[in-house]
Amino acid sequence: MDTLLKDLEKSMEKTIVSLEKDFSRLRTGRATTALVDGIKVDYYGTMTPISQLASVAVPDSRTITIQPWDRGAFSSVEKAIMKSDLGLTPVNDGKVIRISIPPLTEERRKELAKVSKKYGENAKVAVRNLRRDANQDLKKMEKDKLISEEDLKKAMDDVQKLTDRFVAKVDEKCREKDKEIMEI
Repeated sequence: MDTLLKDLEKSMEKTIVSLEKDFSRLRTGRATTALVDGIKVDYYGTMTPISQLASVAVPDSRTITIQPWDRGAFSSVEKAIMKSDLGLTPVNDGKVIRISIPPLTEERRKELAKVSKKYGENAKVAVRNLRRDANQDLKKMEKDKLISEEDLKKAMDDVQKLTDRFVAKVDEKCREKDKEIMEI
């Protein structure tokens, strides 16, 4: 039973980590290397993440610089950024590709807030699915006479407390992200 609760907690932690990863790709007014993490470049026929063929840096809060190690990769990197759903235009000066992050409009901020809420809802659903699975495992243990009915009730209470704690964490992360998005 204790093992089940520990495994459940680890799985719920992974849900929070996944949510944070989703949030890091969500564009706010600030430049971050996470914005280009998901972009893959057609590099000699192989789809390669930008971070594996260039150095990515953030010299200031509104600029991302990408410096491919291979001169032949410049145009591929530019095309990949243009095709991405970031809506950003790269500028190539022959040595470095610069991406300027424009300030967000109020309308775009509201769209991003909706996306962040969707990510939060998905994380909550994942946490609740983990709760459901754990409760099913506990009921099976009770049915197989591995635990008593009293132990089942206590364990299900513990699972619910864990679920409530992680749902509250998801809500907190969503509030933080919304605040960051709406910040001018």
